[in-house]
Amino acid sequence: MEYMIIDGQFPRMNDCAVTMGKFDGIHRGHRKLIEKILEHKRETGAAAVVLAFVSDKKMILTRAERRDLLEHLGVDVLLECPLDGRLRHMKAENFIRQVLVGALHTSFAAVGEDFRFGFERKGTPEMLRRFGEKYGFSTEILSKEMDGQRKVSSTFIREELNRGNMEKVSSLLGCDFYVSGIVEHGRGMGHRTFFPTANLIPMPEKLLPPNGVYVTVSSFGQEVYPGITNVGYKPTVGENFIGVESYLFDCEKNLYGKSCTVQFKKFLRPEHKFSSFEALKEQISRDIAKGREFFQKS
Repeated sequence: MEYMIIDGQFPRMNDCAVTMGKFDGIHRGHRKLIEKILEHKRETGAAAVVLAFVSDKKMILTRAERRDLLEHLGVDVLLECPLDGRLRHMKAENFIRQVLVGALHTSFAAVGEDFRFGFERKGTPEMLRRFGEKYGFSTEILSKEMDGQRKVSSTFIREELNRGNMEKVSSLLGCDFYVSGIVEHGRGMGHRTFFPTANLIPMPEKLLPPNGVYVTVSSFGQEVYPGITNVGYKPTVGENFIGVESYLFDCEKNLYGKSCTVQFKKFLRPEHKFSSFEALKEQISRDIAKGREFFQKS
């Protein structure tokens, strides 16, 4: 997949099927939009292009995770557009003329019914359809994906993630929430004192669930291990940075330096400081028992 951060100038392309939005989580609604441009690609050969507007907020998916997922889904080009002064103040009509038509030569656009773009968010899906008829591209406007009475949105997902409701988060995303990274050396205290663990330091841009212990599945390429994961600062041990530390059931392999993806299944308990290492060790044993019980039942 081709990837580009837009710094003022959009690339000149030919015949694109485009979808646009923030795409910070690639939830079920986003996947409907992506499937539409992939469908157009299969029918016409047009390049499937995702135009993602980037803000400074923490993201449900990091930019690297988003790139990997979009490539896996079959997207050809990801254009990341920081909402800088020029783009923020570009009128909607100019965005259509200069970017969609002039630079990308869009033949098809898919957007959600509540999509807004351009200066003061005055651009609407109906405007896109109207200008498309004028400039020769078609527009498909998709209704919002629903979860009961509520629209599936990044805001909804953020609320549930902040509650630690991982089952609901997974339902809204259409896949498990996950954290990815390289297994790093910790203090080694887990191996010496408690239980062997795999440690990740999440990217600063990554939005995390509340500090605490979760039932998880960790993947290292084709190797997959159920386990439990602590998100937080490990107050009993005294870390001063937030980490994602996983105890993997029935795994004694050396995993340092390997790429890892930790999928979150269920929240077990909040993180808190214990009176002693022995008390912490006893609690971890109880957490492990609950984790094993989860996988036995599922």
